[in-house]
Amino acid sequence: MEDGNRPTIMVTNDDGIDAPGLRALVQVLVSTDRYNVQVCAPDSEKSAVSHGITWLHPISAKQVLIDGATAFAVSGTPADCTSLGISKALFPTVADLVVSGINKGSNCGYHIVYSGTVAGAREAFFNDIPSISISLEWVNGKSNQTDFILAAQECIPIIEAVMLEIKNKSYVHRCFLNIDVPVNAAKHKGYKLTRQGRKMSSAMDMDVDTAAPKETDTSSIPPEHILFRREVRGAQLDPDDTDYKFLQEGYITVTPLAALSHADVDCHAYFKDWLPNVSPLPSTSAL
Repeated sequence: MEDGNRPTIMVTNDDGIDAPGLRALVQVLVSTDRYNVQVCAPDSEKSAVSHGITWLHPISAKQVLIDGATAFAVSGTPADCTSLGISKALFPTVADLVVSGINKGSNCGYHIVYSGTVAGAREAFFNDIPSISISLEWVNGKSNQTDFILAAQECIPIIEAVMLEIKNKSYVHRCFLNIDVPVNAAKHKGYKLTRQGRKMSSAMDMDVDTAAPKETDTSSIPPEHILFRREVRGAQLDPDDTDYKFLQEGYITVTPLAALSHADVDCHAYFKDWLPNVSPLPSTSAL
C-alpha cells in the first residue's frame, strides 16, 4: 500500500518492463526511500513507436513483481501505459511525476519525434502532470548494464529538484523535460540546458550504436523484393545550444519540450503571402 505522506513517481518506458534501464531507474528511486514508486510499462519492446496509441482493441495489464514498487505490464504503447497509469484504474493515486526511461540510446534532435520514451512523458504532459523522459547514450563495446544505475543516480538531483517545485506549487506546467545522459555518466561535465536540435545521424540510433536486436537477415530475399532500407546519414550538428552537441561534449542535457511544433517564423511569413494567391475550386453551382 502506498504511503500517503510520500510523493508518488510513476515510471514507464518503451524498451519494456524487463528492460535494464527501467529496472535501474526503479531501483535507484526506491533506494532513496522518499517516494511511492509505481511502474506501468509495456510488456514487450515498443521502441520507436512514437506517440502511437491503441485505439481499436482493448489493452490488458498484468501485475508483476518489482521490489519496492507496484508494477504492471501493459499490452500497449508507452503512451497507452502513461494514460492507463494515471487513470486510477491500476493505482489508487495519480502520480505527482511521471518519469519515462531510462532508454537504451540517446533521444536528441529529430529522434525525439520517433521516440516512445519521450512519448511516455509527453502523454503525462497532455494530462497536466509533470514529466521527464530520460535516455542514456549507448555505445557497443563501451557501455554496460551498470551504466543505467550510474545514469539514474546522476538524474536523481534533477528529479528531486522537480519534486520540490511540485511540492511548492511553483513548477512550470507549460513543458516537460527530456534528459540525455552521456556515455560516461559518472564523469559528466554537469547539467546543460539545451534546445532540441536537428540531429539525424540514422533513422534510429539503436539500429546502429546499441546492442538492440539485429535487423532481419535479408540475404535470402531476392533484391527486387527489398523495397526499402533505412539510410544511415552523417551526423548533422547544429552550431549552437542544441541537445546532441552538448551530449557529445559530455554534458547531461536537459531540454524543455512541449506538445506543439511551431514552424520557423520565416515559414509563417512566406505562407502568409502565399495563401491568398491560392485559387479556390469553382463552386459546384457554377459548373
